[in-house]
Amino acid sequence: MKGTAVIVGAGISGLAAARALLAGGWEVEVRERNAALSTAGTLLGVWPTAHAALARLGATALPTVSITSGELLRPDGRVLASLTLPEGSIGVGRMDLLETLLAGIPYGTVHWDAPVPSPADLPSADVVVAADGVHSALRAASFPGARLRDAGVVAFRGVAPIPSAGQSETWGRGLIFGRAPFPGGGSNWYAGVRSELAGSRDDDPLAVLRALYRDWHPGVQEVLESLTPGAIDRRRIEDLPRLASYVSGNLVLVGDAAHAMAPHLGRGGCEALVDGLALADALLAAQDAAEGLQRYDAARRRPSQRAVAGSRLMNRLSNQQRHPWLRDGLVTAAGKLAAWRRSPVSPSR
Repeated sequence: MKGTAVIVGAGISGLAAARALLAGGWEVEVRERNAALSTAGTLLGVWPTAHAALARLGATALPTVSITSGELLRPDGRVLASLTLPEGSIGVGRMDLLETLLAGIPYGTVHWDAPVPSPADLPSADVVVAADGVHSALRAASFPGARLRDAGVVAFRGVAPIPSAGQSETWGRGLIFGRAPFPGGGSNWYAGVRSELAGSRDDDPLAVLRALYRDWHPGVQEVLESLTPGAIDRRRIEDLPRLASYVSGNLVLVGDAAHAMAPHLGRGGCEALVDGLALADALLAAQDAAEGLQRYDAARRRPSQRAVAGSRLMNRLSNQQRHPWLRDGLVTAAGKLAAWRRSPVSPSR
């Protein structure tokens, strides 16, 4: 079918949905509360399913880095495990991705500085797409029972003006620290800190981080020494419990509005990209909007909710405060087993 859609939010899922629906002949209007594209966020991991979605959207001409391997480290720098990620996994800058998606959308489709407090503030359309993020106003209005959960972690992140040869993540007691190359130069970095250790928003974030990680290995210290307080993004992490449906009438949730998750598996941006394309596929294949929205809900709700659950579990594991030695021992053993299974002499071969 062809129809009309109003999309609220010019983030990853909103722009992906707009681009795919426009390509299918739909009339699309995007409303974004900010005056321009968001500059929040740093590196996004794009796993194979999301990479395929980018290819279908024609949005592959952007700087990337390969992220097919990495290491889990102890605070002293010793290796807990070596990781192999799916072939074809890449990292992209969030801003680069948004600009690339926007470049394929006709000028005037996106209305900037246009907040939408509730569905009643929107023009009539066949479909309303709520792509307005973690704290979605449209979700609050149409799914009043949906409540965010505190993940118990504060995330600090940014891009450091120093190179990184590879990617690593270091696990301590209630703390993690990650580092990876950033497309075009520099190092993407992030710190996951248990909320009770993270201080308040009034504290100097760099002073907080330097105190928490003061005895960690040189790879962490090198990043922290290169930073200024103004280059650090700080935010409390929340996720969304399972919803019975992503659809209410002609309104549909996509991206973080549907399945806000902790960043510990690097899946949020991937799921948002896949949402946008899957929504367009479902609507274009349906006889009417209602059928299309149900197709989308059936295709995306359970897979995306599994990603939320997996991310919440990884949050608990990596930011564990009690008995981290037990966690580290299990991770080391699992890493050795995985390496053995990949060996040419493994019986699995």
